[in-house]
Amino acid sequence: MKIKLNSIFVDDQQKALDFYTNVLGFKKSQDIPVGEYRWIQLASPEGGDAELSLEPNVNPAAKAYQEALFEQGIPITAFEVDDLESEFRKLSDLGVAFTTEPVNAGDVALAVFVDTCGNLIQIYQPEAE
Repeated sequence: MKIKLNSIFVDDQQKALDFYTNVLGFKKSQDIPVGEYRWIQLASPEGGDAELSLEPNVNPAAKAYQEALFEQGIPITAFEVDDLESEFRKLSDLGVAFTTEPVNAGDVALAVFVDTCGNLIQIYQPEAE
């Protein structure tokens, strides 16, 4: 069993696509109309098999889940980075709003930002071995 696709709910698929591609640098691999919505998949610019799906949060349960996590300050997902400080500076310079600036948390350093689409996203750097 492998992780090939991870979905996150977003409040605006086009806004999410713009943010994840133009700001975070993900590459669009699928963008298929599905009724009034779209099936959008993104690949990491650094490669790998797993992709991210940007799902519309039109289901009331999904919307409530997304809003509850955001209100509690819990990231919906996490992305690993090679250099947290550098990534933090780059994203900050691009206007990304951070709720948690880089902090050491045991075996990792992490930061949390707002994805502009209803989610908190954690970026982290594992401690060098």
